[in-house]
Amino acid sequence: MDAQLKRTLLRAVVPGAIGLAVVVWLFVSDYDPRAWSMLTLNSNTVFWLVAALIFVVGRDFGLAWRFRTITDRALSWRRAFRVDIMCAFTSAITPSVVGGSALAIFYLNREGIKVGRATALTLTTLFLDEMFFVVFCPLLVLLLPIDQLFDSDQSRLMAGIPTLFWLVYAGIVIWTAILFTGILARPQWVAAAIGRLFRLRWLRRWEESANGTAQNLLATSQWVKGRSFRWWLEVFGATTLSWFSRYFVVNALFAAFVPAASQLLVFARQFVVWVVLMVSPTPGGTGVSEWLFTNYYGAIIGTAGVALLMATLWRLLSYYIYLFAGVIIAPSYFNSKKQCTDTSSSQS
Repeated sequence: MDAQLKRTLLRAVVPGAIGLAVVVWLFVSDYDPRAWSMLTLNSNTVFWLVAALIFVVGRDFGLAWRFRTITDRALSWRRAFRVDIMCAFTSAITPSVVGGSALAIFYLNREGIKVGRATALTLTTLFLDEMFFVVFCPLLVLLLPIDQLFDSDQSRLMAGIPTLFWLVYAGIVIWTAILFTGILARPQWVAAAIGRLFRLRWLRRWEESANGTAQNLLATSQWVKGRSFRWWLEVFGATTLSWFSRYFVVNALFAAFVPAASQLLVFARQFVVWVVLMVSPTPGGTGVSEWLFTNYYGAIIGTAGVALLMATLWRLLSYYIYLFAGVIIAPSYFNSKKQCTDTSSSQS
């Protein structure tokens, strides 16, 4: 096993340890034997737990479908799923604020997609993910009163969640507008603006990297030019399927343990959770996720012990499953030979 792989696997241990420590801390502080005695395992519980697993598969199916579509079926389903799992694994071991999905360029290249085309594909998927939030967040705000979405009856620390959400969402909107302009509307304008900006004295040290980003935007624009409406509908549909499935995992857990809860409210609050987690400083949002879930959903669940159980199950299905899968796949993946199957005429 080479040094790079050892470092990668070691980094997988850190978020796991952080998450375990937070769960233990929450369990000790919130343990209530009466709450645990209220939990019963019946047919309804089993059904919705199985449904949660199906939604996990739906999340990965949506992303694999998107990888298949944007590569014009150059990736087989098996290889598309492999890229998806490796991207999820990287996201799990890197801080959320940094993001691990950018390494999709590396994984696509290992699957035989040329670097230039892999960069264009990754920027396109990034644009699609950001567009998902830009489109659906306002719809949910229209459907639910603000005081229900953010629960104004929260602790002082949790009271800052609405402000953080709107700040991050504003950043998403701005970034999406830049990507839209750079990829679809006026790529030359954005590339020129980047070039001028990074010629300023205090930004000059990053000029070379910025120029590379500008060229990637131009290449991506050239690649997506002429794509049909049906193609955009398919890739955005795959993106929506993936994100909805990710959120429906929590809906299934509520249906299993708190069936009286409003499913629309549970679903809408997932948007807030994931937007806030985008600026988490910990690997994969570890620690922050568990704390945020138990506090943000606590009023709906009603019992701290049940909230902790649901938070743990949620993280097992949305995070640790990819951490474990990545640890299993990574050794053979990094030690295998690079695929050579890209027959595209796109630039390299």
